[in-house]
Formats: sequence, structure tokens, C-alpha cells
Amino acid sequence: MRNIAVIPARSGSKGLPDKNIKELRGKPLMAYTIEAARESGKFDTVHVSTDSFRYAEIAKEYGADVPFLRAEELASDSASTWDAVKYVLAEYEKRGKVYDTLTVLQPTSPLRTADDIAGAFRFFEEKQANMVSSVCEMEHSPLWSNVLPENLSMAEFEDESVADLPRQSLPVYYRENGAVYLLKVSHLMQGGNIYKNGCYAYIMEKLHSVDIDDQLDFLIAETVLNQERTEL
Repeated sequence: MRNIAVIPARSGSKGLPDKNIKELRGKPLMAYTIEAARESGKFDTVHVSTDSFRYAEIAKEYGADVPFLRAEELASDSASTWDAVKYVLAEYEKRGKVYDTLTVLQPTSPLRTADDIAGAFRFFEEKQANMVSSVCEMEHSPLWSNVLPENLSMAEFEDESVADLPRQSLPVYYRENGAVYLLKVSHLMQGGNIYKNGCYAYIMEKLHSVDIDDQLDFLIAETVLNQERTEL
């Protein structure tokens, strides 16, 4: 079984410019994911998919394999991560490397650990899955949320059937945390909805599920890392 990790790190972030290489406790953000992937011991190749020579050099410094850059048409806001991943697989195949499993590890999940990745592989094997996607418990129940009209009236905001229920009695909801997507390459290549057949949720701790999209997320991740460093 040959396994590849693909870390998608294009350079065109708008919410937090250059977030994939922004320094977090003295290391570029993507370094945390590269290191976790390598430490897991699960991958024959840890590849950073980027359109930037600068990002590629940084990735190589931390032990990633970057023999080619992402095609320009796959580096826009509208480009699909899965299309970019298929490009990676095709380029490696040209170089004589074919893989059985693919794991997408977003660099915006710096608190995901090597143990989280190894756990996803164990779960994948236990379930004999085609795919596992990491999730975590939601911070707040969506049953207590709603859209707002233009005048911001809350007249129809609450669902009366759950408005007065204690939080503990509400069903537990989960969200994809973006940390680990592990699947068979054959499952990806067959097309269609990859979540429909043999896909299972791998539950991770909320503490490891911070997904950096803006400066607040970045500060939360930094605070958690500072706390862990203090406890060591």
C-alpha cells in the first residue's frame, strides 16, 4: 500500500494574506502540517501543492517533496482542491509513482497531530472505508441559530420547539474540521460524490480542530500552542 499526503498551499489567500507561510510561534504555518504528516509515519510521499516557488522552497526546508508546481489554472479562488489533487497524482504517475491512498491535509489546521493522522488511518482500516473525513463537535448547536431578514427582526428567529430546552438535551451536531481527508485513489477517480459510498466521519477533538481562515483563528491557534508549551 503506497500512501501520499497532499498539502494544498496556494499563494493567493485574501482573508489572511500569505497565511500558509505566516509565522506561528516561529515557524511558517504549513510547517506544522508537514511535520505532523512526516511524524505519523504513514506516507511514502508528503507533497505540498503550490503555485509559488517561494512556498515550494519553504516546504522543502521542512521535508516536503515538491518536484513540480501546481498548474496556473488550478491556483485560482474558484479552482477545486480535488482537481488540484488529481493533477498531483497525474504528475507523480508521469514520474513512475502510483499511490493507493491519498490524504489531503490542509495547512490551515496546525493543531492536527501525527496521532490524529495515524488514528484516521486506523479508523479507515477498521471500517474498510473508501474515505474518511475528520469532524469535530460543533461549538454551538445550529438549532439555536437562524438567518436574519434585512430589518434584523428576531420575530421568527427562534424555533419554539427547542428555544427553552437546556443545551444538554439537544442532539450533538458535528462539522467537518478540514484537518484530514483520507481516501482510496480509486474511489476519487471513479467520479461522482465521494461522500456517498463508504465514507465515514473520523471524530477529532475540538482542541485539534482550529481551522485558520482569519486573524482571530490565527490568534486562537497561537494561544493553544502557547498553553501547550507552558504545560511541557
